[in-house]
Amino acid sequence: MARKRAPIDLPAVDALFTSQSEREGAALEGVAEVKLVLIDPFPDHPFHVKDDEEMERLAESIGENGVLVPLTVRASDADRYELVSGHRRKRAAELAGLESVPCIVRAMTDEEATIAMVDSNLQRETILPSERAFAYSMRLEAMKRQGRRTDLTCAQVAHKSDGRKSRDILAEELGVSKDKVQRFIRLTFLSPELLALVDEGRMKMLPAVEVSFLTAEEQEHLLDAIRAQACTPSHAQALKMKRYSKEGALTSALVRSIMEEEKPNQIEQFKIPKRSIARFFKPSATKDEIESRIVRALELLEQAEARRDRQGGA
Repeated sequence: MARKRAPIDLPAVDALFTSQSEREGAALEGVAEVKLVLIDPFPDHPFHVKDDEEMERLAESIGENGVLVPLTVRASDADRYELVSGHRRKRAAELAGLESVPCIVRAMTDEEATIAMVDSNLQRETILPSERAFAYSMRLEAMKRQGRRTDLTCAQVAHKSDGRKSRDILAEELGVSKDKVQRFIRLTFLSPELLALVDEGRMKMLPAVEVSFLTAEEQEHLLDAIRAQACTPSHAQALKMKRYSKEGALTSALVRSIMEEEKPNQIEQFKIPKRSIARFFKPSATKDEIESRIVRALELLEQAEARRDRQGGA
């Protein structure tokens, strides 16, 4: 059973694992022990909590030293709490057999809690594309809801009074480009099976973004083709499917036909060192000109050999 402890200040080492706002909040509100059975997970929490080797090590550490970095929670129903940050620490504490954990209890709106949850988890070293996608989406929607309450007369909802879009502000706060934010959010429109291929690294980001514009039925057709051919679409193939989808003409048969097309990276390449053939070409010759001349030379050679064979057989 975990030793019950009174509210304490965060030790200096915890500064390595918490944000400035969390440390300030802890100093202001203090730390209280809360029973694990009273803490509910954050609704639609997009970050996975896995019982892997890393979790096992964390559980062992917590079993020996306790939870050094308090969880952040907010009151929900009577005598219950909603976990804002610390899902991995909570799971590790459960595995370690603890009954309660130190928590910072804060009063937060839904929007504030969502933004705090996303920001705290984006500090992880490893984040799957799907986790980042839904985290960005949740944070953006929370920012938009905040904007609606503060600027009800604005047709183009803004998060701040300067009129900028929430998406632009989100990109700035995260330190990434607006295009990157948009690309990740588009991934949330993929079916779970296709999104899993992105997480596994089997489907690249750019084609995945284009595929996200397909309807649910069209994505199922694509998934069938991927399983049948054991390959994922290239960017060019994804763009082609998106174009046919927009025209309402993307059938299951067309998806299979597009997926059967040879990808550039699947075409076998034959390379000749440039120094071996440089004397046959002008220094200004382009790659296409060199390729065309080589092919023409081989055709002439083939014709000469055919004539020789005919003459030899006469």
